[in-house]
Amino acid sequence: MARAVKSSSLQSWRDRALSLPPLLAEALQACAAHSVPEAECGDVLDLLGLLGCDAQTQAAALWFELARVDPALWTAKAPTLPAELQRLVSGQQAAEQVWALHAQRSPDGAAEGLRRLLLAIVRDLRVVFVLLARQLARMRAAVTLPEPEREALARLTRDIHAPLANRLGIWQLKWELEDLAFRYLQADTYRRIAQLLDERRTDRETFIRESLDELGSALQAAGIHADLAGRPKHIYSIWKKMQRKALEFSDLYDIRAVRVLVDNVTDCYAALGVVHARWPHLPGEFDDYIARPKGNGYQSLHTAVLGPAGRTLEVQIRTHEMHRANELGVAAHWRYKEGGSADAEFEAKIAWMRKLLEPRGEDDNALAADLHTELLEDRVYLLTPKGEVFDLARGATVLDFAYLVHTEVGHRCRGAKVNGRIVPLTFQPQSGDRVEILTAKVADPSRDWLSPHHGYLNTSRAKDKVRAWFHRIAHDTNLAVGRGMFERELKRLALSTADVAKLPAHFHLKNHDELLIALALGEITPGQIARVLQEAAQPVEPTLTPVTARATSTPEHGALSIEGIGNLLTTLARCCQPLPGDAVRGFITKGRGVSVHRVDCGSLARLARRDPDRVIEVSWGRVAAKAYEIDIELRGYDRKGLQKDVTGLISNAGTHIIASASRLIANTGEVEMRFTLRVRDFDQLSTLLGKLLALPNVVDVRRVGTG
Repeated sequence: MARAVKSSSLQSWRDRALSLPPLLAEALQACAAHSVPEAECGDVLDLLGLLGCDAQTQAAALWFELARVDPALWTAKAPTLPAELQRLVSGQQAAEQVWALHAQRSPDGAAEGLRRLLLAIVRDLRVVFVLLARQLARMRAAVTLPEPEREALARLTRDIHAPLANRLGIWQLKWELEDLAFRYLQADTYRRIAQLLDERRTDRETFIRESLDELGSALQAAGIHADLAGRPKHIYSIWKKMQRKALEFSDLYDIRAVRVLVDNVTDCYAALGVVHARWPHLPGEFDDYIARPKGNGYQSLHTAVLGPAGRTLEVQIRTHEMHRANELGVAAHWRYKEGGSADAEFEAKIAWMRKLLEPRGEDDNALAADLHTELLEDRVYLLTPKGEVFDLARGATVLDFAYLVHTEVGHRCRGAKVNGRIVPLTFQPQSGDRVEILTAKVADPSRDWLSPHHGYLNTSRAKDKVRAWFHRIAHDTNLAVGRGMFERELKRLALSTADVAKLPAHFHLKNHDELLIALALGEITPGQIARVLQEAAQPVEPTLTPVTARATSTPEHGALSIEGIGNLLTTLARCCQPLPGDAVRGFITKGRGVSVHRVDCGSLARLARRDPDRVIEVSWGRVAAKAYEIDIELRGYDRKGLQKDVTGLISNAGTHIIASASRLIANTGEVEMRFTLRVRDFDQLSTLLGKLLALPNVVDVRRVGTG
């Protein structure tokens, strides 16, 4: 198999020491006195040269090997070397921890290892080039290793290095890393495909020569200057296509392929026209990666045609600059010269590189398949003060992080610092943040941590740990706490008259006490109970006899369905202010259409006793109106900024304040606030009440207007 670059020995680099920058020459001299892997280091330097890396990067690759061979030498020498070179070596040392992680958790830890690698080294992209070059050098020499070591190295290459080279668009290294890993991990399949390629080599080369001659003449006649060559097809990519498309080797059309390099983009499309004019193209086999580059920046035109003798041929067309960028990827844009002018394209590449932790798009799906894991899952990667890395689902809080570090750390958590700044327990850190958990001496979790309205915990693991803590508390305590939560929820949502007898069965519990304990432990939320009661609400007066008829009408606004009568004006009763989700009944008024009440409304009960024939069935339609007015009442202890916090929370919840009033009770220091709000539905109201109750100094929040 051909290599991306011809390797040379470390001695050949020493022979050129006088012509090399002093920093690299010094590193070469130090290597001469120590047992560094000569062939491997020479190969690494050659590959870094191919990628255009500077002498400082090459020197850092050598000093890393020296630090492994003689740690004392590195400890003594490091302070005398440039700080930038020290950082490059430290980045390589950090990557060694990732290799150990991969060895422990392969293959399931592959994607996690890749992300942790990026977190550790993305501070300086040159570290990535060194890691890829060293891995390729090791893979080239791996044939002499014992089989277990060779396979472990190949798995690491397949899971991390080859996908990373692909993401960076460094095709020159990518294809060889993939082929070598494939060769060591699936030797029989590799040999079979290699043999098939070799058997058809003469025939294929003859066909390619004929195609190049014919196409070259056509391009020259069209006045297009182009460089043409056969395109090598690599064994791993052949196997992947056979697997992906369920094809046999004989069915692959792009085993025969040519590449056309032109001077500019205009000539790319002109050359494409010549190709399609010369040979009929295959429908559905054209890709324009110039107008729509791949995720790693790859640009080219791809087409498949019926070439000479009616045999399929793949043609790739690109500019010389595109070819260079495709071969070297991000490395083609790297700039090392101090004081050099800013390269906007390169800066964009770096920005893109930093976003690899949040992948999107088709290329990421392909990468996920390569990694045999779900790389598209949203995760954040956080550092402890000691530099350990933990991953959590995106949206997790610092309290979730505390429970991930250790259960006792979570139980004793009282605060957190992110990047040295104190944050609330509901703070959601981002990838790369350094999180320090502040703990108390004794464990004392709060029941509020289990409330979804408060937003303390967003991972099931952490919630389970908190529930387990409260399971250990006495039965009577949980029962009392649950009863208080239950009664408070019914009161604040004006559901005190609701029938609660069927609630335990709905949640598959034996009795009401079990329901209260489950509520105290966070296994059932107050919102779930409220929703069940709303859906199961029954009329409070047995005299509310519905009118039955076949006709059904729906008003223009689409919010309500009225049974038993034609189109009528509907109004929402101010006495009880029903919302979508409330169980409702209608009352036919004189001259004002149908007045819609909640079924437990006292006013409706009085009207029904007086005139039961006017009661009518009403239900919410599929499309709710945009907003409904509702009154809520809040009670708490006065403090500076309380009203500002309340109104700000209401506004941020997407509701609108139509009217408000407040009253201070001087002798108790309590404040009562009443708001008329415009809300979307019952769910929005329930969530809002929960958030208001979580505010400091707020004692009670409830819905009012029961009629």
